Amino acid sequence: MRINLASVFVDDQDRALAFYTDVLGFVKQQDVPMGEARWLTVASPEQPDGPQLVLEPDGHPAVGPFKEALAADGIPFTSFAVTDVRAEYRRLVELGVQFTQPPTEMGPVTTAVLDDTCGNLLQIASTGR
Repeated sequence: MRINLASVFVDDQDRALAFYTDVLGFVKQQDVPMGEARWLTVASPEQPDGPQLVLEPDGHPAVGPFKEALAADGIPFTSFAVTDVRAEYRRLVELGVQFTQPPTEMGPVTTAVLDDTCGNLLQIASTGR
């Protein structure tokens, strides 16, 4: 068994696609019209045939309160691995990304938390110093 798809709920698929590709550096994998929304996925350029992240419309009534509660408590919806959190933090800040937590060492892991502009907090993490 392996991870094939994971989802992140977004309030605007076009804005999400721009952020996740142009800013975070993922590559678009699938973009299929599905009525008012699209089946829209991105993947890491390091693993283009690996797991895909679905940029899932957040229209279901349960999603709004869920996302709001996580954001209010400062809880990231998901986490992405990076080689160097501090370097990625600097790169993203230069691109205008807003962080709710700067790079913070937590034992052997360094994390930072950012706003994806689509209603989610995301964590970036690396091991080592």
